[in-house]
Amino acid sequence: MMRYLLPAVVLLAGCGARKEAPKAETPKAPEPIAIRAAAAESRRVERAVFVTGSLHPDETVAVSAEVPGRISSIKADFGQAVRKGDVLAEIDGTEIQLQLDRSRAALAQALARVGLSPAEENATPTTSPTIRQAQALLDDANSKLEAAAKLVKTGDIATERYNELEKAARARQAALDAARDELRTLLANIQALRAEVKLAQKRLGDTVVRAPFDGAVSNRTATAGQFLKENTPILTLVKNNPLRLRAEIPEPATGAARPGTRITFTTDAAPGREFHALVRELNPALDAKTRTLTVEARLIESDPRLRAGVFAQVRLVTERDAAIVVVPRAALYSVAGLTKAFAVRDGVAREIRMAPGLELGDWVEAPAGALAAGETVAVSNLAALTEGTPVKVR
Repeated sequence: MMRYLLPAVVLLAGCGARKEAPKAETPKAPEPIAIRAAAAESRRVERAVFVTGSLHPDETVAVSAEVPGRISSIKADFGQAVRKGDVLAEIDGTEIQLQLDRSRAALAQALARVGLSPAEENATPTTSPTIRQAQALLDDANSKLEAAAKLVKTGDIATERYNELEKAARARQAALDAARDELRTLLANIQALRAEVKLAQKRLGDTVVRAPFDGAVSNRTATAGQFLKENTPILTLVKNNPLRLRAEIPEPATGAARPGTRITFTTDAAPGREFHALVRELNPALDAKTRTLTVEARLIESDPRLRAGVFAQVRLVTERDAAIVVVPRAALYSVAGLTKAFAVRDGVAREIRMAPGLELGDWVEAPAGALAAGETVAVSNLAALTEGTPVKVR
């Protein structure tokens, strides 16, 4: 009988030890963070891009002589300003002068063959002493032939004599034709000699090297007494008025760069002053690596401090009247290289990533579409805010 009571006692003991589980507590909502706030504002601004550029001379030329020879003198030196037509250097022209004298003598000899003096070198004769002599002999032969023609009819001379006179007249005609051909040859030779004289005159003139434009000497590569081959540079001449401004415009702003567009720039060479230039030429293609467009502009103002090679900070207006939304600078919070602001919407903070934009005093441009004008943004306790944090505006 004891064998049957033991399980019942164990069962009753187990039922008495069972306890109820505690109920889970409901988490309390976080307390709103007290903040100060300000309203975003709408502004009308002028949008522009800022790029770097450099000044270039309007013209650059390596001045050289077209004839070889020894430099007898150099009239300009490094840094010196020159005017168009000024003598820069002279080449010894003794040999070229002798060539000119020889060409003139040959021309005078050719003119004498056609009965002209050197003073008549530009005349074009239609006859020559040889032609006149041949014409006289032909007239005499024709006269004798006409007389013989009458006598042969009356039998006063033999037919053989008449035939001889006829042959002599044809020979005189051939001699006249040859003289005329010789005149044409002489005239062609005279024309060639005239060209040689003009060429020698030009070469003699080329011994004097002159400035092709107003400018200044930027480099000197030769000295007096030095023998140079033709087209060997002697001086480098640059023209700094007007200067050219070249800049690289990023692809998104290329639509604002057109011929006639006015751009502004500043430079450390002339601190405190702003200069202007007009776009004249555009590169027909963008640089495939940098995705930029090279533009060239001509300066409107002149300043002695501006020189070729000067570095410039260029400002190109892309939009004259753009509507933007700005927030106070106090609304910006930067951490780990990220700048953000917090808009207050429905009692909670909403994070807005702030990209670099315009800065207008104590106000900063917000990304397009991120905020509306009049919307509230937090300006205090920014370090305690995250996306969705409840806030209470004081």
